[in-house]
Amino acid sequence: MASSLILLTIVLAVLAVILRQDFVLTLCYLLLGAFIIGRGWTRRALNAVAFTRTLSSRHVFVGEKVQVRLDVVNREWLPVIWLQLHDTLPVSMATPPFFTRVVSLGPRGRVGFEYALQSYKRGYYRIGPLTLYSGDVLGLGEEAVRVTAPDSLIVYPKVVPLTWVPLPSQSPMGNLRHTQPIFEDPSRVIGKRDYVAGDSLQRVDWKATAVVGRLQVKQYQPSIALETLIVLNLTPSDYNLRTRSDDSELAIVVAASLANWVTGRKQAVGLITTGKDPLAAGGRSPMLPSRKGRAHLARILEMLARIELAESGPLVDALRRESVRLSWGTTLIVITPQADELLFDGLLQARRAGLNVMLIVCGFGVVSEARRKAQQLGIPVHSITRERDLDMWRR
Repeated sequence: MASSLILLTIVLAVLAVILRQDFVLTLCYLLLGAFIIGRGWTRRALNAVAFTRTLSSRHVFVGEKVQVRLDVVNREWLPVIWLQLHDTLPVSMATPPFFTRVVSLGPRGRVGFEYALQSYKRGYYRIGPLTLYSGDVLGLGEEAVRVTAPDSLIVYPKVVPLTWVPLPSQSPMGNLRHTQPIFEDPSRVIGKRDYVAGDSLQRVDWKATAVVGRLQVKQYQPSIALETLIVLNLTPSDYNLRTRSDDSELAIVVAASLANWVTGRKQAVGLITTGKDPLAAGGRSPMLPSRKGRAHLARILEMLARIELAESGPLVDALRRESVRLSWGTTLIVITPQADELLFDGLLQARRAGLNVMLIVCGFGVVSEARRKAQQLGIPVHSITRERDLDMWRR
Protein backbone atom coordinates (compact mmCIF):
# COMPACT_ATOMS: atom_id res chain seq x y z
CA MET A 1 0.00 0.00 0.00
CA ALA A 2 2.81 2.42 0.89
CA SER A 3 4.60 1.82 -2.43
CA SER A 4 1.34 2.38 -4.37
CA LEU A 5 0.72 5.63 -2.50
CA ILE A 6 4.25 6.86 -3.19
CA LEU A 7 3.83 6.04 -6.90
CA LEU A 8 0.48 7.87 -6.98
CA THR A 9 2.02 10.92 -5.29
CA ILE A 10 4.85 11.02 -7.86
CA VAL A 11 2.36 10.77 -10.76
CA LEU A 12 0.23 13.60 -9.28
CA ALA A 13 3.32 15.76 -8.78
CA VAL A 14 4.38 15.26 -12.42
CA LEU A 15 0.85 16.08 -13.62
CA ALA A 16 0.76 19.21 -11.47
CA VAL A 17 4.01 20.42 -13.02
CA ILE A 18 2.93 19.61 -16.60
CA LEU A 19 -0.62 20.98 -16.24
CA ARG A 20 0.42 23.76 -13.89
CA GLN A 21 -2.64 23.02 -11.70
CA ASP A 22 -2.34 24.14 -8.07
CA PHE A 23 -5.28 21.89 -7.10
CA VAL A 24 -3.42 18.75 -8.19
CA LEU A 25 -0.30 19.86 -6.36
CA THR A 26 -2.35 20.58 -3.23
CA LEU A 27 -3.91 17.13 -3.45
CA CYS A 28 -0.43 15.66 -3.72
CA TYR A 29 0.64 17.47 -0.55
CA LEU A 30 -2.47 16.35 1.28
CA LEU A 31 -1.96 12.69 0.40
CA LEU A 32 1.71 12.80 1.35
CA GLY A 33 0.96 14.60 4.63
CA ALA A 34 -1.87 12.20 5.51
CA PHE A 35 0.40 9.24 4.89
CA ILE A 36 3.26 10.56 7.03
CA ILE A 37 1.02 11.73 9.87
CA GLY A 38 -1.11 8.58 9.80
CA ARG A 39 1.91 6.29 9.83
CA GLY A 40 3.52 8.05 12.79
CA TRP A 41 0.19 8.31 14.63
CA THR A 42 -0.53 4.61 14.24
CA ARG A 43 2.84 3.43 15.53
CA ARG A 44 2.89 5.81 18.46
CA ALA A 45 -0.69 5.01 19.43
CA LEU A 46 -0.07 1.25 19.21
CA ASN A 47 3.04 1.53 21.39
CA ALA A 48 0.94 3.34 23.99
CA VAL A 49 -1.51 0.44 24.28
CA ALA A 50 -1.08 -1.68 27.43
CA PHE A 51 -2.54 -5.15 27.63
CA THR A 52 -3.19 -7.63 30.44
CA ARG A 53 -4.61 -11.15 30.26
CA THR A 54 -6.04 -12.54 33.50
CA LEU A 55 -6.94 -16.22 33.99
CA SER A 56 -9.35 -17.24 36.75
CA SER A 57 -6.91 -20.09 37.50
CA ARG A 58 -3.70 -21.36 35.98
CA HIS A 59 -4.17 -24.88 37.38
CA VAL A 60 -7.47 -26.69 36.82
CA PHE A 61 -8.77 -30.24 36.62
CA VAL A 62 -10.39 -31.88 33.61
CA GLY A 63 -13.97 -30.65 33.21
CA GLU A 64 -13.45 -27.25 34.85
CA LYS A 65 -13.90 -23.93 33.05
CA VAL A 66 -11.33 -21.15 32.91
CA GLN A 67 -12.51 -17.57 32.61
CA VAL A 68 -10.14 -15.32 30.66
CA ARG A 69 -10.31 -11.54 30.78
CA LEU A 70 -8.53 -9.20 28.37
CA ASP A 71 -7.98 -5.60 29.42
CA VAL A 72 -6.66 -3.06 26.91
CA VAL A 73 -5.70 0.45 28.00
CA ASN A 74 -4.57 3.47 26.01
CA ARG A 75 -1.92 5.17 28.18
CA GLU A 76 -1.60 8.30 26.01
CA TRP A 77 -3.81 11.23 25.02
CA LEU A 78 -3.50 10.24 21.37
CA PRO A 79 -6.60 8.19 20.38
CA VAL A 80 -6.33 4.79 18.68
CA ILE A 81 -8.59 5.01 15.63
CA TRP A 82 -9.04 1.27 15.31
CA LEU A 83 -7.48 -1.73 16.99
CA GLN A 84 -7.97 -5.42 16.21
CA LEU A 85 -7.25 -8.01 18.91
CA HIS A 86 -6.56 -11.61 17.90
CA ASP A 87 -5.87 -14.03 20.77
CA THR A 88 -4.72 -17.54 19.81
CA LEU A 89 -6.33 -20.35 21.84
CA PRO A 90 -5.72 -24.12 22.18
CA VAL A 91 -7.73 -26.15 19.67
CA SER A 92 -8.87 -28.62 22.34
CA MET A 93 -10.22 -25.88 24.62
CA ALA A 94 -12.10 -23.49 22.32
CA THR A 95 -14.00 -23.52 19.04
CA PRO A 96 -12.97 -21.61 16.99
CA PRO A 97 -9.42 -21.62 18.41
CA PHE A 98 -9.13 -17.84 18.60
CA PHE A 99 -10.78 -14.76 20.07
CA THR A 100 -10.95 -11.61 17.92
CA ARG A 101 -12.46 -8.14 18.37
CA VAL A 102 -12.12 -4.72 16.71
CA VAL A 103 -12.33 -1.63 18.96
CA SER A 104 -11.38 2.03 19.07
CA LEU A 105 -9.78 3.67 22.09
CA GLY A 106 -10.09 7.32 22.99
CA PRO A 107 -7.49 9.25 25.00
CA ARG A 108 -6.77 7.27 28.17
CA GLY A 109 -9.47 4.86 27.06
CA ARG A 110 -9.98 1.37 28.44
CA VAL A 111 -11.88 -1.67 27.19
CA GLY A 112 -12.27 -5.21 28.53
CA PHE A 113 -13.48 -8.56 27.17
CA GLU A 114 -14.15 -11.96 28.69
CA TYR A 115 -14.35 -15.45 27.25
CA ALA A 116 -14.32 -18.99 28.67
CA LEU A 117 -12.13 -22.04 28.01
CA GLN A 118 -13.33 -25.58 28.69
CA SER A 119 -10.72 -28.10 29.89
CA TYR A 120 -11.60 -31.35 28.14
CA LYS A 121 -8.18 -32.99 28.34
CA ARG A 122 -5.15 -32.87 30.62
CA GLY A 123 -2.13 -31.04 29.31
CA TYR A 124 0.11 -28.00 29.28
CA TYR A 125 -1.45 -25.26 27.18
CA ARG A 126 -0.40 -21.87 25.83
CA ILE A 127 -3.01 -19.09 25.85
CA GLY A 128 -1.91 -16.60 23.20
CA PRO A 129 0.05 -14.92 21.89
CA LEU A 130 -2.22 -11.91 21.47
CA THR A 131 -1.65 -10.02 18.23
CA LEU A 132 -2.67 -6.36 17.95
CA TYR A 133 -3.31 -4.78 14.55
CA SER A 134 -3.84 -1.08 13.90
CA GLY A 135 -3.71 1.47 11.06
CA ASP A 136 -4.76 4.98 10.06
CA VAL A 137 -8.36 5.92 9.49
CA LEU A 138 -7.96 6.29 5.72
CA GLY A 139 -6.20 2.98 5.27
CA LEU A 140 -3.29 4.68 3.54
CA GLY A 141 -0.53 3.21 5.69
CA GLU A 142 0.41 -0.40 6.28
CA GLU A 143 -1.07 -2.13 9.33
CA ALA A 144 1.14 -1.96 12.40
CA VAL A 145 1.45 -5.27 14.27
CA ARG A 146 2.36 -5.93 17.89
CA VAL A 147 2.62 -9.40 19.45
CA THR A 148 2.40 -10.01 23.20
CA ALA A 149 3.70 -13.00 25.18
CA PRO A 150 1.44 -16.03 25.82
CA ASP A 151 0.33 -17.33 29.22
CA SER A 152 0.49 -20.93 30.40
CA LEU A 153 -2.33 -23.12 31.70
CA ILE A 154 -2.02 -26.53 33.38
CA VAL A 155 -4.94 -28.97 33.20
CA TYR A 156 -4.41 -31.72 35.77
CA PRO A 157 -5.34 -35.30 34.91
CA LYS A 158 -8.52 -36.71 36.36
CA VAL A 159 -8.16 -37.96 39.94
CA VAL A 160 -10.47 -40.78 41.02
CA PRO A 161 -10.99 -40.70 44.81
CA LEU A 162 -9.93 -44.04 46.28
CA THR A 163 -10.74 -45.37 49.75
CA TRP A 164 -8.62 -48.51 49.94
CA VAL A 165 -5.64 -49.88 48.00
CA PRO A 166 -4.01 -53.24 48.90
CA LEU A 167 -0.40 -52.12 48.90
CA PRO A 168 2.11 -54.86 49.77
CA SER A 169 4.32 -54.34 52.80
CA GLN A 170 7.13 -56.15 54.60
CA SER A 171 6.72 -53.98 57.68
CA PRO A 172 5.13 -55.88 60.61
CA MET A 173 2.84 -52.91 61.29
CA GLY A 174 1.90 -52.26 57.66
CA ASN A 175 3.39 -49.44 55.72
CA LEU A 176 0.45 -47.02 55.99
CA ARG A 177 -0.47 -47.35 59.66
CA HIS A 178 2.92 -47.06 61.28
CA THR A 179 4.31 -43.55 61.75
CA GLN A 180 7.69 -44.07 63.46
CA PRO A 181 10.74 -45.72 61.84
CA ILE A 182 11.80 -49.11 63.16
CA PHE A 183 15.51 -48.62 62.41
CA GLU A 184 17.68 -45.63 61.55
CA ASP A 185 20.68 -45.43 59.23
CA PRO A 186 23.65 -43.70 61.00
CA SER A 187 25.22 -42.91 57.61
CA ARG A 188 22.30 -40.66 56.65
CA VAL A 189 22.13 -37.57 58.87
CA ILE A 190 19.05 -35.47 58.09
CA GLY A 191 19.32 -32.84 60.84
CA LYS A 192 19.97 -31.90 64.45
CA ARG A 193 17.77 -31.43 67.53
CA ASP A 194 18.13 -30.65 71.22
CA TYR A 195 19.20 -33.44 73.55
CA VAL A 196 16.44 -35.08 75.61
CA ALA A 197 16.76 -37.53 78.46
CA GLY A 198 17.33 -41.07 77.16
CA ASP A 199 19.27 -40.09 74.01
CA SER A 200 22.48 -42.04 73.48
CA LEU A 201 25.70 -40.06 73.89
CA GLN A 202 26.86 -41.62 70.62
CA ARG A 203 24.32 -39.43 68.85
CA VAL A 204 25.66 -36.17 70.29
CA ASP A 205 27.10 -33.79 67.70
CA TRP A 206 29.84 -32.02 69.67
CA LYS A 207 30.64 -29.45 66.97
CA ALA A 208 27.02 -28.33 66.76
CA THR A 209 26.84 -28.35 70.57
CA ALA A 210 29.81 -25.96 70.78
CA VAL A 211 28.23 -23.58 68.27
CA VAL A 212 24.71 -23.56 69.77
CA GLY A 213 25.75 -23.74 73.41
CA ARG A 214 23.51 -26.68 74.33
CA LEU A 215 23.61 -30.41 73.62
CA GLN A 216 22.65 -31.30 70.06
CA VAL A 217 21.97 -34.84 68.80
CA LYS A 218 21.94 -36.12 65.24
CA GLN A 219 18.74 -37.21 63.51
CA TYR A 220 19.08 -40.11 61.10
CA GLN A 221 17.02 -41.12 58.10
CA PRO A 222 14.97 -44.28 58.73
CA SER A 223 16.39 -47.39 57.10
CA ILE A 224 12.89 -48.85 56.77
CA ALA A 225 11.06 -46.28 54.68
CA LEU A 226 7.30 -45.91 54.59
CA GLU A 227 7.45 -44.55 51.06
CA THR A 228 5.72 -45.29 47.78
CA LEU A 229 7.25 -44.78 44.34
CA ILE A 230 5.00 -44.88 41.28
CA VAL A 231 6.76 -46.16 38.15
CA LEU A 232 4.79 -45.18 35.05
CA ASN A 233 5.52 -46.73 31.65
CA LEU A 234 4.86 -44.25 28.81
CA THR A 235 6.92 -45.93 26.11
CA PRO A 236 4.64 -45.83 23.03
CA SER A 237 5.91 -49.09 21.52
CA ASP A 238 4.72 -50.97 24.63
CA TYR A 239 1.12 -49.90 23.98
CA ASN A 240 -1.29 -51.38 21.49
CA LEU A 241 -1.34 -49.08 18.46
CA ARG A 242 -5.15 -49.02 18.25
CA THR A 243 -5.71 -48.12 21.90
CA ARG A 244 -2.44 -46.31 22.65
CA SER A 245 -4.01 -42.93 23.35
CA ASP A 246 -6.81 -44.21 25.61
CA ASP A 247 -4.62 -46.72 27.46
CA SER A 248 -1.83 -44.24 28.18
CA GLU A 249 -4.35 -41.67 29.45
CA LEU A 250 -5.87 -44.37 31.67
CA ALA A 251 -2.41 -45.18 33.07
CA ILE A 252 -1.91 -41.49 33.92
CA VAL A 253 -5.32 -41.35 35.66
CA VAL A 254 -4.37 -44.43 37.72
CA ALA A 255 -1.02 -42.87 38.68
CA ALA A 256 -2.66 -39.58 39.70
CA SER A 257 -5.35 -41.35 41.73
CA LEU A 258 -2.81 -43.51 43.59
CA ALA A 259 -0.59 -40.50 44.33
CA ASN A 260 -3.61 -38.66 45.72
CA TRP A 261 -4.58 -41.64 47.89
CA VAL A 262 -1.09 -42.11 49.36
CA THR A 263 -0.78 -38.37 50.07
CA GLY A 264 -4.16 -38.46 51.81
CA ARG A 265 -2.70 -41.05 54.23
CA LYS A 266 0.09 -38.55 55.09
CA GLN A 267 2.70 -40.79 53.50
CA ALA A 268 5.51 -39.99 51.06
CA VAL A 269 5.02 -40.67 47.35
CA GLY A 270 7.25 -40.17 44.32
CA LEU A 271 7.07 -40.63 40.55
CA ILE A 272 9.34 -41.82 37.76
CA THR A 273 8.27 -42.31 34.17
CA THR A 274 9.66 -43.17 30.76
CA GLY A 275 7.73 -40.29 29.19
CA LYS A 276 9.16 -36.86 28.40
CA ASP A 277 8.52 -33.48 29.93
CA PRO A 278 8.30 -30.76 27.22
CA LEU A 279 9.52 -28.16 29.72
CA ALA A 280 12.57 -30.13 30.89
CA ALA A 281 15.96 -29.57 29.31
CA GLY A 282 16.23 -31.94 26.39
CA GLY A 283 12.78 -33.34 27.22
CA ARG A 284 14.41 -35.84 29.57
CA SER A 285 12.38 -38.36 31.55
CA PRO A 286 11.28 -36.79 34.82
CA MET A 287 11.80 -38.12 38.33
CA LEU A 288 10.19 -36.74 41.48
CA PRO A 289 11.58 -38.25 44.71
CA SER A 290 9.21 -39.38 47.46
CA ARG A 291 7.92 -36.52 49.58
CA LYS A 292 4.90 -35.85 51.77
CA GLY A 293 2.27 -33.13 51.58
CA ARG A 294 -0.26 -31.57 49.25
CA ALA A 295 2.35 -29.26 47.73
CA HIS A 296 4.35 -32.26 46.53
CA LEU A 297 1.16 -33.89 45.23
CA ALA A 298 0.54 -30.73 43.17
CA ARG A 299 4.01 -31.12 41.63
CA ILE A 300 3.24 -34.75 40.74
CA LEU A 301 -0.10 -33.81 39.18
CA GLU A 302 1.55 -30.99 37.24
CA MET A 303 4.13 -33.42 35.92
CA LEU A 304 1.41 -35.88 34.94
CA ALA A 305 -0.43 -33.04 33.18
CA ARG A 306 2.58 -32.19 30.99
CA ILE A 307 4.02 -35.65 30.40
CA GLU A 308 4.05 -37.11 26.88
CA LEU A 309 4.73 -40.52 25.37
CA ALA A 310 8.37 -41.00 24.41
CA GLU A 311 10.80 -43.74 23.37
CA SER A 312 13.36 -43.33 26.16
CA GLY A 313 14.45 -46.92 26.67
CA PRO A 314 12.92 -49.99 28.35
CA LEU A 315 10.99 -49.54 31.58
CA VAL A 316 13.23 -52.05 33.34
CA ASP A 317 16.26 -49.77 32.81
CA ALA A 318 14.58 -46.91 34.63
CA LEU A 319 13.42 -49.32 37.32
CA ARG A 320 16.92 -50.67 37.96
CA ARG A 321 18.47 -47.21 37.83
CA GLU A 322 16.18 -45.82 40.50
CA SER A 323 15.84 -48.93 42.68
CA VAL A 324 19.39 -48.69 43.97
CA ARG A 325 18.61 -45.26 45.45
CA LEU A 326 15.53 -46.38 47.37
CA SER A 327 15.42 -47.23 51.06
CA TRP A 328 14.57 -50.70 52.29
CA GLY A 329 10.80 -51.17 52.56
CA THR A 330 9.82 -48.71 49.82
CA THR A 331 6.73 -49.79 47.88
CA LEU A 332 7.03 -49.80 44.08
CA ILE A 333 3.80 -49.46 42.10
CA VAL A 334 4.62 -50.30 38.48
CA ILE A 335 1.97 -49.15 35.97
CA THR A 336 2.50 -50.59 32.50
CA PRO A 337 0.47 -51.83 29.50
CA GLN A 338 2.38 -55.11 29.42
CA ALA A 339 5.00 -57.07 31.35
CA ASP A 340 7.73 -59.12 29.69
CA GLU A 341 10.47 -61.36 31.11
CA LEU A 342 12.94 -58.48 31.43
CA LEU A 343 10.50 -56.46 33.52
CA PHE A 344 9.76 -59.42 35.80
CA ASP A 345 13.51 -59.93 36.28
CA GLY A 346 13.77 -56.29 37.35
CA LEU A 347 10.82 -56.65 39.72
CA LEU A 348 12.34 -59.77 41.24
CA GLN A 349 15.64 -57.97 41.82
CA ALA A 350 13.75 -55.12 43.49
CA ARG A 351 12.06 -57.59 45.84
CA ARG A 352 15.38 -59.18 46.73
CA ALA A 353 16.68 -55.70 47.56
CA GLY A 354 13.95 -55.32 50.18
CA LEU A 355 11.41 -53.35 48.13
CA ASN A 356 7.69 -54.12 47.98
CA VAL A 357 6.37 -54.51 44.46
CA MET A 358 2.88 -54.12 43.03
CA LEU A 359 2.14 -54.49 39.30
CA ILE A 360 -0.79 -52.76 37.55
CA VAL A 361 -1.46 -53.66 33.91
CA CYS A 362 -3.40 -50.82 32.23
CA GLY A 363 -5.25 -51.23 28.97
CA PHE A 364 -5.91 -54.23 26.82
CA GLY A 365 -2.56 -55.96 27.16
CA VAL A 366 -1.85 -59.66 27.63
CA VAL A 367 -3.08 -59.79 31.23
CA SER A 368 -3.38 -63.55 31.68
CA GLU A 369 0.30 -64.25 30.98
CA ALA A 370 1.40 -61.36 33.21
CA ARG A 371 -0.87 -62.56 36.00
CA ARG A 372 0.45 -66.12 35.77
CA LYS A 373 4.08 -64.99 35.89
CA ALA A 374 3.41 -62.55 38.75
CA GLN A 375 1.71 -65.25 40.80
CA GLN A 376 4.72 -67.52 40.34
CA LEU A 377 6.96 -64.79 41.73
CA GLY A 378 4.55 -63.77 44.47
CA ILE A 379 4.01 -60.27 43.05
CA PRO A 380 0.52 -58.73 43.45
CA VAL A 381 -0.93 -57.85 40.05
CA HIS A 382 -4.07 -55.91 39.10
CA SER A 383 -5.66 -55.38 35.72
CA ILE A 384 -7.37 -52.08 34.83
CA THR A 385 -8.85 -51.90 31.36
CA ARG A 386 -11.19 -48.94 31.88
CA GLU A 387 -11.66 -46.21 34.43
CA ARG A 388 -14.58 -47.86 36.18
CA ASP A 389 -12.29 -50.76 37.16
CA LEU A 390 -10.93 -48.41 39.84
CA ASP A 391 -14.23 -48.92 41.67
CA MET A 392 -12.66 -51.99 43.27
CA TRP A 393 -10.61 -49.56 45.40
CA ARG A 394 -13.51 -47.24 46.23
CA ARG A 395 -15.45 -49.38 48.67
